[in-house]
Amino acid sequence: MNSRILVLDDEKEIAEIIALYLKNEGYEVQVVGTGRQALAAIEKEQPDLALLDVMLPDIDGFKVLRKIREKYRFPVIMLTAKTEDTDKIEGLTMGADDYIPKPFNPLEMVARVKAQLRRSTKYNEQTRPQDNILDFAGLVMNRDTHGCIYNEKELSLTPIEFDILWLLCENRGKVISSEQLFERIWKEKYFKNSNNTVMVHIRHLREKMGDAHRKSDFIKTVWGVGYKVEK
Repeated sequence: MNSRILVLDDEKEIAEIIALYLKNEGYEVQVVGTGRQALAAIEKEQPDLALLDVMLPDIDGFKVLRKIREKYRFPVIMLTAKTEDTDKIEGLTMGADDYIPKPFNPLEMVARVKAQLRRSTKYNEQTRPQDNILDFAGLVMNRDTHGCIYNEKELSLTPIEFDILWLLCENRGKVISSEQLFERIWKEKYFKNSNNTVMVHIRHLREKMGDAHRKSDFIKTVWGVGYKVEK
């Protein structure tokens, strides 16, 4: 079955270009022009991935993203003409999986969509049941259900947050560099600005785990090296 992609953009020409390139790759594409239409479409038929414009005529893309993350965990890529770091950080903090500034190369957009779909579906491959449960130090993670419980509290993690935490825990006791994290999770080449993306997701994970302002974080920073989880 082909992956279903929702495109939310009120600029008709841009939406048509996005849809054309994605359809050429065999994806099923639904295009909507307002935030309310997007939320209605998601309720009716949950897509496998959503591309959301930020500047919309009714509710902005960040509010749509927030509504999505209340119930769903499929990958979300933000599209925006804004290039300020604060806008990018806001989107990532709220649960976006990637961020593409306009104008963009359609081929790069397609590559990013493919990368997010690969990452979101990789755990659907058959593995040994015991490999899909991680349980230690008050943390329980299940790759089959994408469930995560920490100190008896259920955490609502985005797919990327889940993958980062799983990778760190799977390698507990070892330091994982920002470069290793980025290339393992995002499946892309690491650049200087990629470190900011990693930092935002680590910070958001700590906030959800209630460790943001504690000295003994579950996820420890090894300055100048990377991050680790203790044994």
